[in-house]
Amino acid sequence: MAISDIPILSMLRTRMNWGQERQRVLAENIANADTPGFRPRDLTPPKFNSAPGVASSGPTVFLVRTEPGHFAAPDGGSTEFPSQNTKGYEIHPTGNAVSLEDEMMKLAANQMDYQAVTALYTRSLNMLKTAIGKSS
Repeated sequence: MAISDIPILSMLRTRMNWGQERQRVLAENIANADTPGFRPRDLTPPKFNSAPGVASSGPTVFLVRTEPGHFAAPDGGSTEFPSQNTKGYEIHPTGNAVSLEDEMMKLAANQMDYQAVTALYTRSLNMLKTAIGKSS
């Protein structure tokens, strides 16, 4: 069995490749911060569904009032938290929509995610080495 056949390592490699490509796209956004008419781009994260037909939405979360001192939810506590998708970019008079602050925050988050994935990949390889009797 090849290492590329192990699902967790394959998923981690896919995530690392995605992080590298996202770094490139975000760097292009920052490099074109003064280019008239430029619109920033971003990549959608890869989806790792366990089965092809399974929805990837997380568990439903409800507000529950467990103590009389807690605030009640608007309709009594059975509402689901709303999801917010804020896509408001500030457009400059030149038509450029790059926000350097947003792009730098995305870069920092991407870097932290990439470091976490590479650490998981390294630990998974070390665990495999230990399992076959080759300690590092």
